[in-house]
Amino acid sequence: MAERALRGARLGAQSFEDERGVEMAPRQQIEYVCADGHTFTVTMSEEAEVPAEWEDPKTGQMGRRVGGAEPDRKEEKPVRTHWDMLLERRSEEELEEILTERLEMLRGGEIGPPHLHRKSKSRKKSVSA
Repeated sequence: MAERALRGARLGAQSFEDERGVEMAPRQQIEYVCADGHTFTVTMSEEAEVPAEWEDPKTGQMGRRVGGAEPDRKEEKPVRTHWDMLLERRSEEELEEILTERLEMLRGGEIGPPHLHRKSKSRKKSVSA
């Protein structure tokens, strides 16, 4: 089988296309600068919408466009916690009352898992008898 090696072009190693008659799209070089002063350029189409920030492919830092306008900053809402949402519906006095009521129910054995209930003395006598 080794004697019958395939002869001809190597697959994927060479392209038979040439660049004659091919017109390249117009391009532009956009320069970005990182916070530490490092600069890098990105090649983009002239028709492309150029972003104000771009990540440096080598360092991973965010760079700002040289000579570009400042990007619009969105106003960030403060994070609403569960406590904030609860206070929108009830006052702290109401919550204190509900907590007290639920703790009494839990201690009395009305709610909650059975293993958390305190066993009364009457139960112990009935079990041992």
